[in-house]
Amino acid sequence: MNLAGMQRAGKPGYPWLVFLHGFSGDSREWLPVGESLEDYPRLYLNLPGHGASADISVAGFAAMNALLTRTLISYNILKYWLVGYSLGGRIAMFHACQQPKGLSGIVVEGGHPGLRDADAREARLASDRRWATRFRAGPLDNVFTDWYQQPVFASLSDAQRRGLITLRSQNNGAGLAAMLEATSLAVQPDLRAALHALSVPFHYLYGERDEKFAAIAAELNATRHVIPHAGHNAHRENPGAVASSLVQILRLRTKDTL
Repeated sequence: MNLAGMQRAGKPGYPWLVFLHGFSGDSREWLPVGESLEDYPRLYLNLPGHGASADISVAGFAAMNALLTRTLISYNILKYWLVGYSLGGRIAMFHACQQPKGLSGIVVEGGHPGLRDADAREARLASDRRWATRFRAGPLDNVFTDWYQQPVFASLSDAQRRGLITLRSQNNGAGLAAMLEATSLAVQPDLRAALHALSVPFHYLYGERDEKFAAIAAELNATRHVIPHAGHNAHRENPGAVASSLVQILRLRTKDTL
């Protein structure tokens, strides 16, 4: 079984843009950004436990990477960029570190490269297991009301928070819980060294109000792009600026390969 997704046609010879959403999102999440890049063929995937892939599960990052690779092959995608937000960004970084054939580069928005400290891993694992228990028990609107009170979402307005709670509550709680545990930051390897050795372009986006991921970006050997008037969910809060950054990144790189 492969990941479900929505695809859009582009011009011949242009690399694919493969979009990976964040936790509790789905294939629609990147549409406001991706549809402005109409020269490029685009694939918006649903990650396991999400959207039209709600019945799919994986056992960890290696299994997730194998599933992503099979899915790309099933779409006959031979030359591509991965564009991922948060969880999708972590999956994109892990994939890039396996040095897959055909990958042209990655664009990561607010993705964590991995925890270095054993105590931090233990604490994160306990936290993610508590959240997974809540997602399985529901109701999801109550769970997401608390989820979006976490410090990383502090820049959201009340209206933005209510909108996300309504949207995310359409998910399947058991599917979300399984994916949360399988791809917890606690079980993700620290990718910093492998990312430093990447042979493909690595671009990192973060919102100007996202202090946590601004600090993480400074640790990485990546070209950094600050998105104005945005916090952690920059592509949702300022899709125009994120699209402009992607246009800039891709114009420079695609010009050399067409």
